[in-house]
Amino acid sequence: MTGLLFELSFWLAAPVWLLMIFAPGWGPTARIAGSPWTVVPVLLVYLALAVPVFPELWSAVRSPDLDTFRDLTALADGAGAVWAQVIAWDLLIGQWMYREARRLRISALLMGPLLVLTILLSPFALLVFLGLRAAVSWRANRADLATTGVGGGT
Repeated sequence: MTGLLFELSFWLAAPVWLLMIFAPGWGPTARIAGSPWTVVPVLLVYLALAVPVFPELWSAVRSPDLDTFRDLTALADGAGAVWAQVIAWDLLIGQWMYREARRLRISALLMGPLLVLTILLSPFALLVFLGLRAAVSWRANRADLATTGVGGGT
């Protein structure tokens, strides 16, 4: 059962990822990606995996150290729970990135690969996106200043 739940955690998130990557401009995609409720099914999987190992989970978060965390992830349900949590948080990060990219008018052709990277290695993707977001915002601010003539000139 643990193996099934482990797999299910990703497959429950996959439809949202597919919409954001392959149908970013479709009307329902923005509504779906704007909802925090998309992670609830994954969190239910997390609960199903975490409850049986709750004493070990509590030990790992109450007084975190590497050995306690290693003990938790050595248990199939513990590793599965951590995986489901990662899937849920990655999805929330991806949804935020999608919404920010739309707000800033960042190309879907650029965001598609970046969202794929978010699925695979979200910390790297988030750092890249934060840099991209800063650059786009900086350029937009410079363009606004140039258009209005405020902020410098001779």
